[in-house]
Amino acid sequence: MSAPLALRPVQKCQILATWVLLLMMCCPPAGAALDEEQGAFARDLVAAAHAQRAVPVIYDPAYRKLEYPMGDVPWYIGVCTDVVVRAYRALGIDLQQLIHESRLGSGDRNIDHRRVVVMKKFFQRYGTKLPVSDKPEDYRPGDLVAYHLPDGTFSKSHIAIVSDSKTLEGVPLVIHNRGYGVREEDWLFGSEITGHYRYQRAPNISGWKK
Repeated sequence: MSAPLALRPVQKCQILATWVLLLMMCCPPAGAALDEEQGAFARDLVAAAHAQRAVPVIYDPAYRKLEYPMGDVPWYIGVCTDVVVRAYRALGIDLQQLIHESRLGSGDRNIDHRRVVVMKKFFQRYGTKLPVSDKPEDYRPGDLVAYHLPDGTFSKSHIAIVSDSKTLEGVPLVIHNRGYGVREEDWLFGSEITGHYRYQRAPNISGWKK
């Protein structure tokens, strides 16, 4: 019986590379699974914001006494922060409760979660604070972008959700309410950006089901 042929070094490397490739295909890196999970969350958040465009709302920032938790102004009323609150609630996350429990506002559970300045503090502490830039590629679907509105009628601050749609030039659209109802617009760089955040977490609403 003849002895088995010895493999050349090149052949050994080829076999090793094949095994590594097969292993990666069967067991993708943990980072890839995490990226997919984050991408799914962002898609769901954008879809929840998109759905609000079908609901006509009157822009009214008046103070109202709300239920707690899960309190909301009437469905036909809303401001920029309400777009964010309602989108997250569709994913089982109640920002009214979370922001109140964070103690980053005045302690008034009727209004703190509807104030951009308090939202910014919350997202900075409990989410991811991202760089503010003038590069469209730095803004991903589901990101939260805060603004300063020097000519704002009701408020000088504003917040929007980055959409998964883009202009022909590749600039992401945003979903927000700046006084004309919930709209998806080419407005990412419409005013001075004062904050850029990403906030993803597990649902906290009791009994919530996807």
